[in-house]
Amino acid sequence: MIVELRNVSVRYILGDFKDIGIKEFIIRKIMGNYQVREFWAVKDVTFSLEKGDLLGIIGTNGAGKSTLLKVISGIMVPTKGQALINGSVAALLELGAGFDGDLTVKENTYLRGAMLGYTRKFMDEKYEEIIAFAELEEFQDRPFKQLSSGMKSRLGFSIACLVNPDILILDEVLAVGDAAFRKKSEHKMMEIINSGVTTILVSHSLDQVRRMCNKVLWLDKGKQMAFGETKEVCDKYEQFLATAKHGPKMSQKK
Repeated sequence: MIVELRNVSVRYILGDFKDIGIKEFIIRKIMGNYQVREFWAVKDVTFSLEKGDLLGIIGTNGAGKSTLLKVISGIMVPTKGQALINGSVAALLELGAGFDGDLTVKENTYLRGAMLGYTRKFMDEKYEEIIAFAELEEFQDRPFKQLSSGMKSRLGFSIACLVNPDILILDEVLAVGDAAFRKKSEHKMMEIINSGVTTILVSHSLDQVRRMCNKVLWLDKGKQMAFGETKEVCDKYEQFLATAKHGPKMSQKK
C-alpha cells in the first residue's frame, strides 16, 4: 500500500483562550463560566490506495475533505488513528497563496521554484514553458499583485506541474481559470497521473470525478459514508443529493 489510513479522526477544540482573549479567559475561569467544545472534522476514516490509483474525495461543504488532505500531506497529525504514507507527497492546495505581491511575475516564479527545491538552472530551462502554459507572457514584468485571482492560480498551477512526486494531492486545483484553461490543466494533470503517480483529488464536479478516478471516498460531516469503485459511490452520492434537495416522498393522507 502506498497510502493507508486506519480509523483516522481529527478533533478541533473550540472556545479556548485563543478565541476569546487571555483577559476574558481568566475572568471566565474565575467565575466558573468557561466551556470548551469539541468538533470532530473527520471521524474514523479508513481506506488504502495502491500505486497508480486515482482517488476522488467527494462531499458537501464541511464534509472534512480539506482536513483529510492535510492529514495525508503531513500538514496535520490525526487526533486518533494512523496515516501511513509510503513515498514523497506533493500537495497542490492553495495555488494562489504564498506569492509576494510586490515582486514581479517572473521573480515570483523563480521564488516559488526555489521553495519547491528546484535549482536556478532547472528554472531557467523551464521558465518559458511555465509562463506560456499560464498564458502570462505579457505580464512577466508586472507586480504579482496586479494579476487577477484567476491569473494567480494559473501561475501557481503551472509551477506546480513541475513536481514529480509518488503521491499527488489536488484540492479543487482543476477548477482554476476559464473553461479553456480548465480543459488544458485537466489534460496536463492526466499526463502526470498516467505516469503512475498515485493521486488524490477533491472536486465538487462529479463529472470530473467519474472521468478521472478509479476509486471514490464519500465524506459527510466528517464521517465516511462510502469507499469503493467510482460508479457505485458516485451513484449513491447523487441519490443522497437528490433526496436532500427534494426531501423524502411523503404519502398523502385521504
